[in-house]
Amino acid sequence: MGPMSSYRYIIYQCLNSNCQFRFPAQEDWSQGKVCPKCGADIQVVEFEHPNQHVKIQDRPVDGPIVEALLDNIRSSFNVGSMFRVADGAGLSHMHLCGISPTPDNPKTAKTALGAEYAVPWTHYSDGLNAVAMLKERDYRIWALEGGERSQPLFSMVRELSGPPILLAVGNEISGIDPGILDRCERVISIPMVGFKRSLNVAVAFGIAVYFLRFGVQIGQL
Repeated sequence: MGPMSSYRYIIYQCLNSNCQFRFPAQEDWSQGKVCPKCGADIQVVEFEHPNQHVKIQDRPVDGPIVEALLDNIRSSFNVGSMFRVADGAGLSHMHLCGISPTPDNPKTAKTALGAEYAVPWTHYSDGLNAVAMLKERDYRIWALEGGERSQPLFSMVRELSGPPILLAVGNEISGIDPGILDRCERVISIPMVGFKRSLNVAVAFGIAVYFLRFGVQIGQL
């Protein structure tokens, strides 16, 4: 896939004093040039919306090789978000298992925004078999999950160096398949101090993979 198309965004504002809805739209936006909220006339208030980009690393980040196994993730939007995170953090591969939607799903691709072309992926009908295969290839299998075996994510800095890490994340409701969990060397969790006992799986995934990839650098500070 070539570079993604670049669009110029204009900032419009509704002229209705009771609405004053302010919003961005593509330069070639053709929705009648009326407020999408109340239908009143609108005007251009900013001619270009600046696109702010973080500078891309000139070379790969030194650190552990990390891959991810998504075990029966239900939401195509969560999977798409995970592809965005995987690309940003420099994950080497995404292993999609069971019902986890693949980038062939339009909703997954819409959320991934092209990251699915940057991160190699494979789909498996049986996640347990995928874990067994990767374990034979000397991957360290770590689960992002709660429970009695769980250790705080941020206590793992000294264990990051070594063979590739396969981070397994599970279904939004039921979690990781118990058979996969039994084969994991480590179970890690993100500390929670609020009323809720868990985060959205894509949010938790983002926190975990960035720590796994960059945690060695943090430990050296």
